Amino acid sequence: MMGSAEIIARGKRVIQLERDAVAAIEDRVNEDFARAVRLIAESSGRVIVAGVGKSGLIGRKIAATLTSTGTPASFLHPVDSAHGDLGIVGRDDVAILISKSGESDELLALLAHLKGFGVRTIAITGDVASALARNCDVSLDAAVREEACPHDLAPTTSTTAALVLGDALAVALLQEKGFKREDFARIHPGGALGRQLVVRVDDIMLRQDLPVLHRAATMREAIVMIARRRGIAIVVDEMQRVTGVLSAGDLSKMIERGGDIFPIAVQSVMTKNPKIARAGELGSAVAYRMEEIGIVAMPVVDDAGSLVGVVHLHDLLRARVL
Repeated sequence: MMGSAEIIARGKRVIQLERDAVAAIEDRVNEDFARAVRLIAESSGRVIVAGVGKSGLIGRKIAATLTSTGTPASFLHPVDSAHGDLGIVGRDDVAILISKSGESDELLALLAHLKGFGVRTIAITGDVASALARNCDVSLDAAVREEACPHDLAPTTSTTAALVLGDALAVALLQEKGFKREDFARIHPGGALGRQLVVRVDDIMLRQDLPVLHRAATMREAIVMIARRRGIAIVVDEMQRVTGVLSAGDLSKMIERGGDIFPIAVQSVMTKNPKIARAGELGSAVAYRMEEIGIVAMPVVDDAGSLVGVVHLHDLLRARVL
């Protein structure tokens, strides 16, 4: 049996080979890639993805990624296509055909049928001189120097290369189409991901009995407010616009310095231009900012800048938006 050091070295070599292959593909992302993105973006149909064997498994994942990022896609097995499944294909569709050799008989037969329908085609192949590459409208070069398999046989590096190109297409397309977080949330409503992209601060924030002080207030009033209202006091002007914030942390620092702090004017010690949340913001985005800054509560304002609520970090965590 191999020792641990040899096992680890073999594992690292696989990762190195696949890493180097991906880096080489990056250098070959060129105008053909841009043509492929535009071809799909300008199509009024769906994307049909096809491949045989391991390429087929990669194709299923690419189709799923496209669909989840706003480009409807379906996987079509080349063999099944000859037995009725071609019924899912429309003339306005675009097909992505995946093959390392580019000479798969099943895939070439499917390509002939697709061209007969008038479908535009994109090849992802390890041989840009292959029949598949020559006969598709666009060909993306997924060639790799060698497989990670020590016999250079099992599809490993080549499938990683095809998958990376598929991911690159999907992400470039979502940006080309202006696919936003809100669109992502609409088609991912379930689970933790759905909560992160659906729950907004409006759903969680406190709206009543807010910890508000006016600019003439003193630290005596602020201390009472902070103690009663979960560690924050918000200073507003006559238009209810937020002008400053005092936290329990600010209060602790003042006490440590000593002296009579009760008569001190709040506006002389408050944090001016504090961090705020906007009504309608995603709860996950606000929670991320609060954790990054290191605060536990944040005022929420409307489009006019007027205070409408307070959101607390532990309420966001309880809503499981992180």
